[in-house]
Amino acid sequence: MKNRKQYTFIYILGAALIFSAGCKKYLEHAPDMRTKLNSVEKVGELLVSAYPKADYITFAESASDNAEDKGEGVGSEDQRYVDPYHWEDVDSRAQGSPTFYWNNSYEAIAAANQALAAIAEESDNEEYLPYKGEALVARAYAHFMLAVLYAKTYDPAGDNSSPGIPYVTEPETVVFGQYDRGTVASTYEMIEKDLEEGLPLIKNSAYNVPKYHFNIAAAHAFAARFYLFKGEYDKVIEHVNNIYPSGDFKSNLRPWATRYYSYGSGEMQINFTKATENSNLLLIETASLWARTTSPRFGFGIKMNTQLFINDNVTGTNFDHRIWSYGVPNYTLLKWREHFVRTSANATIGFPYTIVPVLTADEALMNRAEAYAEVGNFEAALSDINTFASTRIRDYNESEHAVTLEKIADFYATDDPKEGVVQTILDFKKAEFIQEGVRWFDILRHRLPVTHNLIDVNKKETFITLEPDDPRRLFQLPEEVEKSGIERNPR
Repeated sequence: MKNRKQYTFIYILGAALIFSAGCKKYLEHAPDMRTKLNSVEKVGELLVSAYPKADYITFAESASDNAEDKGEGVGSEDQRYVDPYHWEDVDSRAQGSPTFYWNNSYEAIAAANQALAAIAEESDNEEYLPYKGEALVARAYAHFMLAVLYAKTYDPAGDNSSPGIPYVTEPETVVFGQYDRGTVASTYEMIEKDLEEGLPLIKNSAYNVPKYHFNIAAAHAFAARFYLFKGEYDKVIEHVNNIYPSGDFKSNLRPWATRYYSYGSGEMQINFTKATENSNLLLIETASLWARTTSPRFGFGIKMNTQLFINDNVTGTNFDHRIWSYGVPNYTLLKWREHFVRTSANATIGFPYTIVPVLTADEALMNRAEAYAEVGNFEAALSDINTFASTRIRDYNESEHAVTLEKIADFYATDDPKEGVVQTILDFKKAEFIQEGVRWFDILRHRLPVTHNLIDVNKKETFITLEPDDPRRLFQLPEEVEKSGIERNPR
């Protein structure tokens, strides 16, 4: 195992500013902006709001096996991190909570529906078509994320008749209208319908900064994630192939072992979420305190650091991500930078935002690798895996570091090549997306049990496990949805 550098990052935060904007309740009011949407420009402006301006990372990461208990008194114990770690319902409506994400997702859906309604009223709407495409795909994305987080995971070979999430396709005109959750199957059918109709209409030329909208590459990356959940692997491969028609993924992956490795702390925080980073396909500005989450008691600690970045993986070495610390055992990859928006030019208060890359080239490549493995094309799967690994190992040497079926069989002690290749992909993604919440999606898709450690005041360690059929794997819906006739998740 190579010697690895670990870096201490001293984080100095001025006077903490409380983000006190009240979160809007789902279906609490009935917006109707269609009379104002009388130009292509106004429709385009509205669609800026068609993306959930909230992060799922806070609760999804804490609930996953990318978090650990660092010990009594080691870090902060905000309930938004503590409750998900224990798989308890989060008693908060603030940013970073499941309720906040739910409400913001339906606000995004409402904006998409208003844009679609306005476009439908235009007799000659050729100029509107790229925005219609964006609205449809954005509506599909928001509903998909809700379905993943708040409903049972789609089973490609099983029963999908359990409750889905309300699929809203019309602008709200009444307060607390009555809605139905439908089923997981019907929810996925409607997501697919919107996605297939909207994707061909998208044009990158419609946007000044395409990566803040569903551009063509981002739409294909979303489609690939969607079809991976559905188990339609040929479609996963097709959509990932369309992200870069040239087939060049390597130059579009995150340069962890080269450029990123040379960055200082400020450079890393600035660059990870920039639109100019090739890997970032879709960026969403979220009202979030996630960038301030530097030292949670339950999060990225010593065990995760050792497992993911110090111990050798199947390549025979470890990934050269530059790891920083806010004081051991609080580790970080410095992916996040807060954007603080003041309430006025001279104000000393305001609201924190975090830019989140919700779709990336790195995830798309690994999704294609998994799809190749599922259809038995191990050669293609290994090619993608090694392209990924080559940008994460300093001085990568194919003869020394390339992943092979033989290495996989030995490392994972398995004679099943598909099982071994898929496990390799899941382990690579677990490391790649730490502190991004993406690991939770793989836990759901593969029905992985999650074990968390608990350390008491006497430093005694015990363990709790979230099994694949535990109802707490579904995050809870807000209480107010019951006013709209929507049943909450069982507990």
